[in-house]
Amino acid sequence: MAEQQRDQGDGRGTREGAQDVPEAWGRSALPGEARAWEALVATARRTVSEGLVVGTSGNVSVRVGDTVLVTPSGVPYDRLAPDDVTGVDLAGRQVLGTLVPTSELPMHLAVYRTTDAVAVVHTHAVHATAVSTLVPELPTIHYMAAALGGPVRVAPYATYGTDELAENMLRALADRTGCLLQNHGTIAYGATLDQAYDRTAQLEWMCRLWLTASSVPGLTPALLSREQVAEVGEKLRGYGQQG
Repeated sequence: MAEQQRDQGDGRGTREGAQDVPEAWGRSALPGEARAWEALVATARRTVSEGLVVGTSGNVSVRVGDTVLVTPSGVPYDRLAPDDVTGVDLAGRQVLGTLVPTSELPMHLAVYRTTDAVAVVHTHAVHATAVSTLVPELPTIHYMAAALGGPVRVAPYATYGTDELAENMLRALADRTGCLLQNHGTIAYGATLDQAYDRTAQLEWMCRLWLTASSVPGLTPALLSREQVAEVGEKLRGYGQQG
């Protein structure tokens, strides 16, 4: 896969066609950025350990003020250290670090520019990617679709790392916090890294559930109506511990 191939290697030099990255940027990470970077790296490692990513095929970002911290291109997550902090502003200009940011930076920035997201998780999860090749929208196999804002759409295919892909993604994310990317993977965002990750994992689980139910010969899985999913959405507004 082209994206994964591009994101492999040690990632600590410039790659063909990449922006030129100077040896050092003008400032060090602020304390809040350093803490956010630590949490970002932990989340990125979790995507690998829990099977949502193989190698460096996904990416994670978190917003701290007007700075977006993002996983760098081509560096295995278990090798990332505190000094590897990589950050850009909302225009995509690098303001922290010497490592080249992920090739999927346009998608991450598009989410931050158009939503109130604090964190974004992108993966190549197997079941979700499989579903993205089969349908234009994930069938409503489970009410937890409501946790993503409603039925999960599939963004039409476009080459990774392009503005076209970011635009397709934004249309699929309208009134949603997660979507599938055709022949590619998933993207989800949240108010925290944990929430963005949990939504990603939930999406992969629903895709696996639908594929499993659909595979039973001679039977068709029962689906929920949009009204039923919307009803659950209202209930979820008051779910969990309040105050």
